[in-house]
Amino acid sequence: MANKLIISLSPHVHSGDSVQKNMYGVLIALIPAFIVSLIYFGVGAAIVTLTSVAACVFFEWAITKFILKKERTTVGDGSAILTGVLLAFNLPSNLPIWIIVIGALVAIGIGKMTFGGLGCNPFNPALVGRVFLLISFPVQMTSWPQVGQVTSYLDAETGATPLAVMKAAIKAGDASILEQLPGSFNLLIGAPGNCQMGAGSLGEICALALIIGLVYMLWKKIITWHIPVSILATVFVFAGLMHLANPVYANPVDVLLSGGLMLGAIFMATDYVTSPMTHKGMLIYGIAIGFLTVVIRMFGAYPEGMSFAILIMNAFTPLINNYCKPKRFGEVKK
Repeated sequence: MANKLIISLSPHVHSGDSVQKNMYGVLIALIPAFIVSLIYFGVGAAIVTLTSVAACVFFEWAITKFILKKERTTVGDGSAILTGVLLAFNLPSNLPIWIIVIGALVAIGIGKMTFGGLGCNPFNPALVGRVFLLISFPVQMTSWPQVGQVTSYLDAETGATPLAVMKAAIKAGDASILEQLPGSFNLLIGAPGNCQMGAGSLGEICALALIIGLVYMLWKKIITWHIPVSILATVFVFAGLMHLANPVYANPVDVLLSGGLMLGAIFMATDYVTSPMTHKGMLIYGIAIGFLTVVIRMFGAYPEGMSFAILIMNAFTPLINNYCKPKRFGEVKK
């Protein structure tokens, strides 16, 4: 069949943007956090990240090639690599390889390819894999290695995370338990303060590294400020009100800098496919995620609520898009 010449009206503008460019841009933004994870967790961080990325890339290639039977695979666009890195960043550094592979299969096979691949998935694939593992393997997924054990992997000593300390204070109704927290500055720069304390997932050890990634993505216009800022502002306000009402709840700065809040707000909630299209919709989406995160953290069974909050709001994204429709070009208000 002869190629058809497509003729369209001007203007003819090409932004130079592409899926591949944006995916690798996000990966570049994740480099500071990855470097910090290697410094604190060493070989464990390397094994978990490489295993997750390799498994995600393999499963996307295999499913595309042998199940969907498509000639062209999408592994080159960087989306599978990004899913692998984000999944790894939501895992502890001592997680066995076979569990990581299962998480990658669920993230790619169920969270992404079941719905038709990139651009069709309603839920963030990395979070689908993470929540599946959390529910299926709760012991392994909540055993957090202490920092500084750079040559240890499966035999690393574990400890309570800052979020676990916050949850313990709420359950006991004792604000003095919060004195075990390493302090806001240490949470910002990634210094553990108390070396007997577990650091959490790979991607949540240093808030500053994640903020650097945010600045980079805003500079490169990979994302806009609406989702991350609305999430962080909502968490700060709501957590601040709870702290003022009862000091058993941690101060809002510690809440912002602890757990996967920064990672989720900056890198997970801003996923193009699963987040709203309009700025108004993004603000509604971000405020809801921030509110749900604090509610789950303070009143739910799990110390962390970010993953669940994002997945819940992923489900509401089509409704938000339907409510917050962009103004039609050339439309005049009557």
